[in-house]
This record gives sequence, structure tokens and C-alpha cells, in this order.
Amino acid sequence: MNTKELSGGTLAYLGDAIWSLYVRSYLIEKGLKKPDDLQKKSVEFVSAKAQAGIFVSLLEKNFFTNDEIEIYKRGRNYKSNSSPKNTDIQIYRISTGFEALIGYWYVEKNEERIKQLWEVVKTIMEV
Repeated sequence: MNTKELSGGTLAYLGDAIWSLYVRSYLIEKGLKKPDDLQKKSVEFVSAKAQAGIFVSLLEKNFFTNDEIEIYKRGRNYKSNSSPKNTDIQIYRISTGFEALIGYWYVEKNEERIKQLWEVVKTIMEV
């Protein structure tokens, strides 16, 4: 896969899956076992509102490089044919940009950067 050939939406689609895997693995490691509990807790990490909050918080802390912000913008500005169901469009777009960045790191085989992000997020949103 070549990230230059992938749309922001495609990167976000992949990033969403990667992010969900990190969250689900973490919650199970923390001892949550019931699917209902896992689902409720995972929303704190994977909802558009949560992801937008994480991104903005880390942006304010200068966590991202200029190149990473460009990838984020590619995802944020992607024109989707669907509209968000439970959040406003601005939050949804920030979240899509966040997911696109994770997808980008994954395709570029930069799992170290995903792990750095995850370590910071865990300190912000401890279970």
C-alpha cells in the first residue's frame, strides 16, 4: 500500500480498526470481561467526541509533527457521502482526521508512533 494513493477516508477506515484494536486489548488487559462493560467503556476512547478531544488535547501539547498535521487534515477534509448520527460535523471531521493519522502510521509501518500516542492517551484516560 502506498499512503499517497489512499484517500483520507481510506486511511481513516483503517485507522479506526487499529484504534479499536488498541482500545479493546487495553480494556481486556485491565480486567473488563463482560461485553456490555467493554462496549460502554470503549466508547470513552472510540467515539467521535472522545477522539476529537484526544486530538485537540495532544495538538495543544505539540505532540504532532507538521507532516502528521498534514495527514490529519487530509482525513479531516475528506468529503464523505455519509453524515454523523450522534455528533456534529466538526467533531466528526476532527475524529476522521485523527483516525486517518493512525491509518497513515500503520500503512507506513510506524507502529512506534501509534504506541507513543497510545501511551500518552492511557495517561489521560485511565480506566
